[in-house]
Amino acid sequence: MVTTEPVPTGNTYDKYATTNPIEQRMMRGFFAAFDSMLDVASRPALPARILEIGVGEGIVTQRVIERFPSASVLGLDLPDDELAQDWRARDLSCVFGDATTLPFPDDAFDLVLAIEVFEHLPDTAGALNELHRVCAGSLIASVPFEPIWRAGNMARGRYWRDLGNTPGHINHWTNRGFAKLVGTRFRVAETASPLPWAMLRATPIE
Repeated sequence: MVTTEPVPTGNTYDKYATTNPIEQRMMRGFFAAFDSMLDVASRPALPARILEIGVGEGIVTQRVIERFPSASVLGLDLPDDELAQDWRARDLSCVFGDATTLPFPDDAFDLVLAIEVFEHLPDTAGALNELHRVCAGSLIASVPFEPIWRAGNMARGRYWRDLGNTPGHINHWTNRGFAKLVGTRFRVAETASPLPWAMLRATPIE
């Protein structure tokens, strides 16, 4: 996609490698909820084809590969040479692309992941349509849980000028609001609130 607008980006703070004990506890809660949803999504059969959009540096992708070593796991993100270097360093299979025009056939994946992505997307409806098109099994998605996310940023002294809004976050949802959005194309089967995130597991509506 050709655009003259700046590409929305997230903050550069590495929450996965944080040494802050409170943030480490939050990340343990996040991954506990994520792993639980992966457990359910892998029944009755393990996913053989997995796609993660908004793969970033590949931390979640690598975790999924370790969880499902026999699966074909593919990541996708907007063009970024630094990200590509991270992918190569982790030996990940990733491609550049746009969530609203995925370069894959219909029903191409048993499991689709959109972890910390929708808050960055200008066209959430377009991305949902594409995820619905390529997903033959389960979708697991997460976003920051507002307004708790902003309050947490401000409590840590971050982004005061923007009232705690992380750079690049152009969409904001509560748990219920995010489930309602995803529910336009998917049947939401499970929700979780590993603060300060909203997470859900869903299946495509036929």
